[in-house]
Amino acid sequence: MSVPAPGAAAAPADAPSTTGSARPGRTGHRPEIEGLRAIAVVLVAVYHIWFGRVSGGVDVFLLLTGFLITGSLMRALERDGRIGFVAFWTRLIRRLAPAAAVALVGVLVATYVWLPRSRWADILSEVRAAALYHENWALARAAVDYLARDAAPSPVQHFWSLSIQGQFYVLWPILLTLAALVAARARVPVRHAVLSAVAAVFVCSLAYSVWITDSNQAWAYFDTGARLWELALGAILALTIHRFDLPARLRTVMGWVGLVGLVTCGLLLPVATLFPGYVALWPTGAAVLVILAGTTGSRFGADRLLTWRPLTSLGGLSYALYLWHWPVLVCYLYVTDRALASLSGGALVLGLSLALAWATHAVVEGGTDRLTRAARRRTPAWSLGLAAAFLVPVLALSLVWSADIADDQRIRREQAGEPESYPGALMVAESDALEDLDALPVLPDPADAKMDLSTHHTQGCHVNLASTDLVVCDVGPADAEHTLAMVGASRTAHWYPAVAAAAEKQGWRLVSFTKSGCQFSTDTPYREGEVFTECQKWDAKAMAELERLRPDAVFTSSTRATPAGETIPEGYGERWLQLREWGIDVVGMRDLPRLSYQSAECVERGNPDRCTSPSTYSQASTDPVAEADLPDNVTTMDLTAYVCPSGECDAVVGNVLVFWDHSHMTATYARTLAPMVEEALLEATGW
Repeated sequence: MSVPAPGAAAAPADAPSTTGSARPGRTGHRPEIEGLRAIAVVLVAVYHIWFGRVSGGVDVFLLLTGFLITGSLMRALERDGRIGFVAFWTRLIRRLAPAAAVALVGVLVATYVWLPRSRWADILSEVRAAALYHENWALARAAVDYLARDAAPSPVQHFWSLSIQGQFYVLWPILLTLAALVAARARVPVRHAVLSAVAAVFVCSLAYSVWITDSNQAWAYFDTGARLWELALGAILALTIHRFDLPARLRTVMGWVGLVGLVTCGLLLPVATLFPGYVALWPTGAAVLVILAGTTGSRFGADRLLTWRPLTSLGGLSYALYLWHWPVLVCYLYVTDRALASLSGGALVLGLSLALAWATHAVVEGGTDRLTRAARRRTPAWSLGLAAAFLVPVLALSLVWSADIADDQRIRREQAGEPESYPGALMVAESDALEDLDALPVLPDPADAKMDLSTHHTQGCHVNLASTDLVVCDVGPADAEHTLAMVGASRTAHWYPAVAAAAEKQGWRLVSFTKSGCQFSTDTPYREGEVFTECQKWDAKAMAELERLRPDAVFTSSTRATPAGETIPEGYGERWLQLREWGIDVVGMRDLPRLSYQSAECVERGNPDRCTSPSTYSQASTDPVAEADLPDNVTTMDLTAYVCPSGECDAVVGNVLVFWDHSHMTATYARTLAPMVEEALLEATGW
């Protein structure tokens, strides 16, 4: 299942309501808001479970948070002339943290019991990010990381919206206090000053959101700055709703238009790829209409549905239901090996999520409330201590677990230096000598295979999708007789351990710079249907560096293999001709086959013998360069036989995991290719 991280969060249960009941301008209880919460969380869950889509329900929750919290803070300013920061923040953390912590503990247990060890390290890191309310930024970084974009969904990635809300809770009272100080100095009504400040945030954030969504939607989806306008829109509504005095008939129509607009948003729009730019005005605007409609008193009003007792009761469970539905779904999909839930399976997921939500609401949230009342303590220290009692064990457990994984990684790295036990590609080259190889635990451990990267990656010389920086790694003697440059995308970069070992042994200078998803080509690069401008900028810098450096040869990919077929892109040849004009030779490595499976996860399932796919899944039966008219400065290499012996791409060769995903070699396996790469480079270059 591949959907952007979902998210939804209700405002805290004790957040005061802001507006009236019969008409939106009056103060009092707003029962239809609980119904609106219920509709939003049901949409989020249903779309995730059965459709693998994003509904727009999270945007409603963000708007409601801005609406309710701003009303509460505004009343404090007008009543007391100040906002009690510490009391506000600690009360919120007391209400939100216990349920979130219990859900995170559930995720840790489920991860240990059901999810593959290859995902443990990432999940533990995200659990800490979720507990500390910065999961949205962790996901934003992963969204622009080519090496992470095909990763399975995390059971805590839905915490991204909670993280944005947590950041909003910190920012908003400070903003309103500053506006109140300005109002006092300027002698203007505090509500006017606050409205001006909030409106400025709305305009700036929406403008930024439109721009960043157009230029980097994957990042924008999780960017607090690109989402802040949705909360600010709710704040504007809270500050101005008292001015509205609309007739009941109009409000009846508005309520239904808003409700229908909300329900159809996810059906009619590809929310996951368009939001959060101006298109997100659809669900937030629909929610505004419902709130403005209020309680109409009409038997035909949408509020008759929204104030229906079962729906308002579900609204009270919306926070807990949101916390549980996603991890339950992720575990179900992994255990059943499905991309989407079946009708009955989805019903099971939803039913179990509802049961867990009810238990969390009754036992955890209700229990902490009862404990607080019994102790007769509502002080900030009590609230903070109660929250810490839930969150600290989660953080401690995840840290201890991560440390254990790191220690295991160290031990396995030491074992990897034993070629007689872990020959990797040498098993193919010297099959007779190693025919009695004992089966040992696979290296690298599938649990941390994703982190089995070369120094080229760890030193930052391989940049991610969003970066335009040219980061150069330069190793070997500066006065070496020969200089080799490695340039290209990630499937060029994964050869670095073998090429670096060969260069070190031969005394060559190796200069390397690569970028995710950016082929070394003159073709216009595209990413997700849009021109990949970051690649164009990086490529221009790479060519300028090569012109300055004038290496003896450039090591890069000679073909591009995908499930659609293997070709020599026209832009490759044009780029090689450009290098010929500078007197630079090209050593082209044939692109390795891609796998039809995720290697580490397949091995984790316990039957590595089933983890295989033919090289022809993405490679041509013969190397395309055999029939190509190559420039005279180009020599090619093909080491596929050492990676996919006999045309079969197995997950494990010589006790070493070959690929950590479906298309990138582990650094451990690449190092075992060093002798073969050295021999091929010597033959190709004539050095």
